[in-house]
Amino acid sequence: MSATEPPENGPPDSSDVPHGISDADAFRILWEMKMKKRQRQPSLPETVTQLTTEEGSKVYIVGTAHFSDSSKQDVVKTIQEVQPDVVVVELCQYRVSMLKMDEETLLKEAKEINLEKLHQAIKQNGVMSGLMQMLLLKVSAHITQQLGMAPGGEFREAFKEASKVPFCKFHLGDRPIPVTFKRAIAALSFWQKLKLAWGLCSLSDPISEDDVEKCKQKDLLEQMMAEMIGEFPDLHRTIVSERDLYLTYMLKQAAKRIELPCTSETEPRKSIPSIVVGVVGMGHVPGIEKNWVNDVNIHEIMSVPPPSTLNKIVTIAVKVTFFGLLGYGCYCISKRTVRMILSVPATQYCLQRLNRMSL
Repeated sequence: MSATEPPENGPPDSSDVPHGISDADAFRILWEMKMKKRQRQPSLPETVTQLTTEEGSKVYIVGTAHFSDSSKQDVVKTIQEVQPDVVVVELCQYRVSMLKMDEETLLKEAKEINLEKLHQAIKQNGVMSGLMQMLLLKVSAHITQQLGMAPGGEFREAFKEASKVPFCKFHLGDRPIPVTFKRAIAALSFWQKLKLAWGLCSLSDPISEDDVEKCKQKDLLEQMMAEMIGEFPDLHRTIVSERDLYLTYMLKQAAKRIELPCTSETEPRKSIPSIVVGVVGMGHVPGIEKNWVNDVNIHEIMSVPPPSTLNKIVTIAVKVTFFGLLGYGCYCISKRTVRMILSVPATQYCLQRLNRMSL
C-alpha cells in the first residue's frame, strides 16, 4: 500500500480484550462486540438507500450533498447503526489527500486557484483536460467562498467512523480523475468545449446553504440533471452515467461474502454476508439503483480514446501561445532591466571611461 492511500483496515478497539489469549479468541471477542453494536433494525436517515446482493450482503448507500453539515451527520449515524464491514466513498487515489487534511487547510486549498495547480492539472491530464479540471475547480472554489465550507466533509467523517469499527475496511470507489476528464473532453465537440468553458468562467451567482440542502431532494436533483442532459448529453454520460457504473461495480466488489477465520485446522471455513456503507453524491444514487441488478463491465469505461486531429491542433496552439507569451514577457522584462541598469549614473560613468580607453 502506498503512502498516499488511506489504511484499508480500521484498527479494532481492543481495550476490552483480555491479554494473553489466542488470536482466534481475540477475534471472536471483538466480533461479538461488533455484533452487539450492530442494530438488527437500524434507524437510518431518509437519505439512505438499501440494496441487497445475490449473496445476501446488504449495502447502505448514503446520498449526500458535498457541502452539507447534515450529510456528515447522516454518514456518522449510518456507520454507527449498521457497524459495516466495508465503507466505500466516492473518491479516487488522486483526491485521497482530502481525507488527511484538516478543515482549515482544505478550506484554504479549495479557495486558491494558482498557476502551480494549473501546471499540475495539465501535467496529469493533458492540456485540454487540465484546463477543464481547473474550470471545475473554480466552480468548487466559488461554492467554497460562498458557504465558507470545505468540500468532502462527509468523506472525512466516513474515514473517521470506519476507523472506530472493528475489522472495517475503507475503500476508494470512484473512477480515477484523469480517465474521467480525458473521456469527457473526447466526448465534446470543439464548440461544446468553448460553450462549457464560457459557462463555467461566468459563474458568479450567490449560493446559499438552503440551495445545497435542496440537492438532497431527488425530485429537484432530477430536474437539475435533466437540464444538464439537454445542454451536454455526452458530458453527462461520461461524468455521471459512467461513474454510476463504476461506483456500482466497486460497491458490488466490496459486498462479497466475508470469510471467518477458523479456530482449528480441521474446521471448515465459513463465510457470511457482509454489510457495506457507500458514501456518494445524491446525483449518483438513482444510477446505482438502476444498474444494481445488471452485470457491470468497467473495462470499456476505463479506456481513454486517442485525441482527435482538432484536439491536437488546439493543444499545439495553446502550447505555442503559452510559450510565446512567456518568451515575450521575459524579453520585455530583460529589456526593461537593461534600460534601468544603463540609466544608473555609475553605469554611465563606467561606459564613458571604457569608451575613452578604446579611443
